[in-house]
Amino acid sequence: MPELTIGPLTVTDVVLAPMAGVTNPPFRRLCREAGELGARQAGYEGISGLYVCEMVTTRALVERHPETMRMIEPDPGDPIRSIQLYGVEPKTVGAAVRMLVDEDRADHIDLNFGCPVPKVTRRGGGAALPWKLDLFTAIVEAAVDNAGGIPITVKTRVGIDADHITYRDAGRIAQDAGVAAMSLHGRTMAQHYAGRADWDTIALLVEDLDIPVLGNGDLFSADDARAMREHTGCAGIVVGRGCQGRPWIFTDLVADSHGSTVRARPSFREVSAIIHRHAEYSIEHFGDELRAMREMRKHITWYLRGFSVGGERRRELALVATLDELDERLADIPDQDYPDAAEGPRGRAGTEKKPHLPEFWLDSRQLSADQQLKIQAAEVNISGG
Repeated sequence: MPELTIGPLTVTDVVLAPMAGVTNPPFRRLCREAGELGARQAGYEGISGLYVCEMVTTRALVERHPETMRMIEPDPGDPIRSIQLYGVEPKTVGAAVRMLVDEDRADHIDLNFGCPVPKVTRRGGGAALPWKLDLFTAIVEAAVDNAGGIPITVKTRVGIDADHITYRDAGRIAQDAGVAAMSLHGRTMAQHYAGRADWDTIALLVEDLDIPVLGNGDLFSADDARAMREHTGCAGIVVGRGCQGRPWIFTDLVADSHGSTVRARPSFREVSAIIHRHAEYSIEHFGDELRAMREMRKHITWYLRGFSVGGERRRELALVATLDELDERLADIPDQDYPDAAEGPRGRAGTEKKPHLPEFWLDSRQLSADQQLKIQAAEVNISGG
């Protein structure tokens, strides 16, 4: 049965990866609705998957930063409220988890140890953190100890670079600490999104652990998801860039997971209706039409991929300021079938990059006294959501 069990939760084995500036409640709602359509088409009556909010910092959460509090607002129709936390100081991570539990704000909490962005890793966070075994252990244990029965999961990468691999140690520590599942992106921090994800690493982690292991990396279609399951034996798949401008991929993923061959290939007019609904959800969420439309602009660019629109109209749509303006500009574009060019990889792959790390970070797998002090400062400095 293609279901994923995480603590007391049982869902279809499909997860929306948290993405900064992307997986806010309006976009999560669209993805969930698409997944629920796939479930109905496959005759499945359970929960269609996990749809995780964009990463929030633990310090900003504990401080109740207004924008961070907005970020953790749930998609109002989601039966499972999933929140991803980033933190580098165990006490603060524990306090953030306890806050979410005590205030009944989450049903599932994920810990981010996979972010490769320099502003995070140069402070020792994200994909850099599992190199320090003592710090990683303390953070995971603090989260589990304060979770009150809510399942904690961990997301990480293969390592910092090919010479500094961390995922198998991290998996063992996380399992021993009591996490409910672990997700692995089959790339190192240095790779960012370059090259191909190494699915063999996911297969090895599946062999290592008794808890569910979820696979992430280069999932752009239902065929890719099926191939990953077959190659790795993973308990679930985590989709990130593959859904940008394409929330209907969750119809395909959930339907395929339950044995259906149904695939969503929306016409331009149908995509326009999805864009309109996305904009309406965004205006409702932000309570500010101009801000909502500014947030929509990147999504509109992704939605238009592969369609015959024209450069000038694309530029006009990238500057929309109101819902009426959006509708007018979309209505001017002739309807057309879903193009093959809209399929395939999404997002910028780029090239490998030199890891940005704290000074002397790779000298030892344990924190030095000086690094301990700097880690505490980093937690404060990154405050702000």
